[in-house]
Amino acid sequence: MRIRKSLLWFACFMTVLLIASTGFAAEKLAKKQILSFNVGTEPSTLDPAKSTGIPEAIIELNCFEGLTRMDENNVPQPAIAESWTISKDGLVYTFKLRKTKWSNGQPVTAHDFEWAWKRALAPETASEYAYQLWYIKNGRPYNEGKLKDPSKVGVRAVNDYTLQVVLENPTPYFLQLCNFPTLMPVYRKVVEADPEGWFQNPKNYIGNGPYKMVSWQHNSKIELVPNPHYWNRKKVGMERLDLYLVDDIQTALSMFETGQLDWFDAPPAAEIERLEKQGLLHKSEYIGTYYYMFNVTKKPLNDVRVRKALTMAIDRQTLIDRVVRGGQLPALAYVPYGLGDATPDKDFRKIGGDYFKEDLAAAKKLLAEAGYPDGKGFPTLTILYNTSENHKKIAEAIQEMWKKNLGIDVRLTNQEWQVYLDSRTQLNYEVARAGWIGDYLDPMTFLDMWVTGGGNNDTGWGSKKYDELIYAAQAELNTAKRAKMLHDAETILMTEMPIMPIYFYVNLTVIKPWIKGAFRSPLGFIDFSTAYVLEH
Repeated sequence: MRIRKSLLWFACFMTVLLIASTGFAAEKLAKKQILSFNVGTEPSTLDPAKSTGIPEAIIELNCFEGLTRMDENNVPQPAIAESWTISKDGLVYTFKLRKTKWSNGQPVTAHDFEWAWKRALAPETASEYAYQLWYIKNGRPYNEGKLKDPSKVGVRAVNDYTLQVVLENPTPYFLQLCNFPTLMPVYRKVVEADPEGWFQNPKNYIGNGPYKMVSWQHNSKIELVPNPHYWNRKKVGMERLDLYLVDDIQTALSMFETGQLDWFDAPPAAEIERLEKQGLLHKSEYIGTYYYMFNVTKKPLNDVRVRKALTMAIDRQTLIDRVVRGGQLPALAYVPYGLGDATPDKDFRKIGGDYFKEDLAAAKKLLAEAGYPDGKGFPTLTILYNTSENHKKIAEAIQEMWKKNLGIDVRLTNQEWQVYLDSRTQLNYEVARAGWIGDYLDPMTFLDMWVTGGGNNDTGWGSKKYDELIYAAQAELNTAKRAKMLHDAETILMTEMPIMPIYFYVNLTVIKPWIKGAFRSPLGFIDFSTAYVLEH
């Protein structure tokens, strides 16, 4: 999922933020149970079928609930589905649903799930994440418009409270996907009444999760309160969640220090050491990669030698030490640490190793071979990033490195989140900042996004062999063969270099000590349903 995303398989455990224990028994709850968190930007959309970013997902996962919900150990637990059975061949899932209600008091049924999933797959919806439903029988041909009959898609409501799903191939992480926003149900009446803008009006933002939206001050704040009809309402202790939409990190820091904000992420790099000494900064696992994308449809970035030269001509460790400062790891490959290989005890990244080296001499040689010795004749490049002081400083450092090391002139352009996403989708850029956090705990979540024409592949790049490997891996039951296919796919990606990995994420959270009970996944999701505030 887009981010504004020893490390072995234990990285799957959630980072539990201040979860209750016997040590807190003597502490008193605050009279006002109100928590303020900075989402970080105005959401581009709050339609679960269309959103692609972490900011949007944090809101959606607290206003909606899927068939499953992940616990603090990142294990799928019953949610709207109170139980399920899986056929011996791993292809048929039968979910028994609870008798739950939407936030307007109407019943949530299996028909809502069937309709929402088929809507996300429908070509006219143009969901960039529709491929998360390609695991369902006939999901891909229906999404691509090759199959016109939605009744042939492998999801159907057997009755009001039984949902049957037929998969194309056994998918071990399918129950994790059932917690993902794209697979959330949506309230059909309001969506059909205004397909493009239904989510803009809090009165129409009818969900089935622990909270409901009561106000949205655009570019400022979203207010959530408990959903009185949530099936597990008794565990929701907060009176209100104030979700701020502040993209200026210095402003977020000021709000935190003046008491207006309880919690925000990614503090200014210059403040990390101070906040850590004060006990306010917490570092945790974040399974994701910060990288730059190349628009391979534009010259000179259509030349792989140029892309490789740019990739090899920066000093990642210096960038981390002097600019980012969060203890991140240099990325010399795309898939991060923390994901299993053929067996869960083996780490995919450790098995795959590095794919390239930082080598200035080799970079200069490649650039000369491409016709630009010492950068002569090379057109000015533009780096696009979404508005953020941290992204700006990283871009400035890379701008300086490319100028010093390759003789290339670089301009910087920043855009607000929605405009930036549109520019990427429309290939209206040359080099663009990007980040990806895993959607589930498997290397596939980092590799299937680069198939030709994929909804999140905003580079213009494609490879027939790469596509074949990804689709074959999705169908392969032998874990060793599957792992090899994924490694082979990453080899193609890193050989053709449509993207430039920069570093592997570490999550940096700044939080007041009296905020308890919420937990965050290493995949970036935050569950506020069990959060509470102590007296302070």
